[in-house]
Amino acid sequence: MKKYDIIVIGGGSGGLTVASGAASLGAKTALIEKRDTLGGDCLHFGCVPSKAFIEAANEVHAAKHIQDLGIETSGKISLKAVNDRVRQAIAHIQEHDSIERFEELGVDVYNGKATFKNDHEIDIEGQESLYGKRIVISTGSSPMVPPIEGLDEVDFITNESVFTMEQLPEKMTFIGGGPIGLELAQAMSRLGSEVTVIEAGPTLLGKEDQDIQKQAQAILERELHVVTGASVQRVRMENGKKMVYYSVDGEETSIASDEIFLATGRTPNSGSLQLDNAGVETDKKGFISVDATLRTNVGHIFAIGDINGTLPFTHVAGEEGKLVVQNALYGLSRKMSYDYMPWNTYLTPEVFHVGLTQQEAQEKHEEVLIYTNQLEEVDRFVTDQSYEGFVKIITDTKGKIVGAHAIGTGAGDWMQTVVQAMAEGNKIGDLSNMVYPYPNHAEAVKRTADQYWRNKLFSGPVQQVSSLFLKWFR
Repeated sequence: MKKYDIIVIGGGSGGLTVASGAASLGAKTALIEKRDTLGGDCLHFGCVPSKAFIEAANEVHAAKHIQDLGIETSGKISLKAVNDRVRQAIAHIQEHDSIERFEELGVDVYNGKATFKNDHEIDIEGQESLYGKRIVISTGSSPMVPPIEGLDEVDFITNESVFTMEQLPEKMTFIGGGPIGLELAQAMSRLGSEVTVIEAGPTLLGKEDQDIQKQAQAILERELHVVTGASVQRVRMENGKKMVYYSVDGEETSIASDEIFLATGRTPNSGSLQLDNAGVETDKKGFISVDATLRTNVGHIFAIGDINGTLPFTHVAGEEGKLVVQNALYGLSRKMSYDYMPWNTYLTPEVFHVGLTQQEAQEKHEEVLIYTNQLEEVDRFVTDQSYEGFVKIITDTKGKIVGAHAIGTGAGDWMQTVVQAMAEGNKIGDLSNMVYPYPNHAEAVKRTADQYWRNKLFSGPVQQVSSLFLKWFR
């Protein structure tokens, strides 16, 4: 039996971060991945393919609306060609996540299904068992299939199958209105499908600031048919169509589609690990319980990424991986903080989020200050003809930023300055004092932050004292 300082189960973003970091620090490292390739869901079914897919859809959308410049377009979209481009993007990035690269770093890579034999030993299907002083679980999550009547008798699409499609459906119904579903629903609509989104919650994007929710939904409703507060009762095949029966306020309605896309959340990939053999505890949904140091209830076993049920984002898994390398190899107890962890929903326009929403901030703090700015007041967005959206920055009474939100083209890029400011403990006034080369998109942040100084300097006691001084000064 081979013995390792650390065994990593799962070759996604978090697992690769731990494996490469541990090996680089001289630890004898094993990485177990059930697939034949590394990269995890992000590379093969999530971030990478979806963004390539969305970019193609946006190009089609732009081409359809280029008539304003006197150019006419025609033709039918080839979904196969779109997904060929998706696979090219995956293949290009796969080179950085290749097994050979990690073996060159000193990682022993094993392909196969991993199960716990006990709290230190891991069985790999068809191979020898491994012993690990420390073990990191990073097996991610999969699309959740809800218990909807008839769903097991009707073919449906998820983010794991959409990128193999070759024919564009005329009509699609998305069950679920979370970020994954909405990104792909908008993309499908822009490619030419007639799309309906059925969401159980009262609004789309339920974790976002309420003002962001309202504007995002209003924009999406121009391209999609959106139904909120809906409960899906059953699905079935009728006359060659996939029927979805749902009720709103007790009234049942049905919709016919060529394809059904499930976007009802994620479920952790923990069921096959035989965690009971190691004594590792999970919650009722199967997510592995961890403390702030990302340790499970078994002190030498850690869990990172989607599997621990915190924030299901690739960059979060990567940050957790960095922390775990230190805690696992050196016995440290550094704690993971999510206070300044941003996320971005890649709709058009994009939706950016970091920190508290206005509602959360008002519940947590006695008093908060709200600074907003419309993108139509920012020259670069006007010249780009993409000025729909706004910025909102939330601070305490001393100017400390507790939350920031935006909806606008490229928001995930130009709002990054706010993330840096929050992480460094800078106040909103510091964002105003930065120099922004004109005309750029980040001026949206500056114009929002400028309001802090206008309120501070041009009203109240400072303005009164200045007026008295100017009357006296000759």
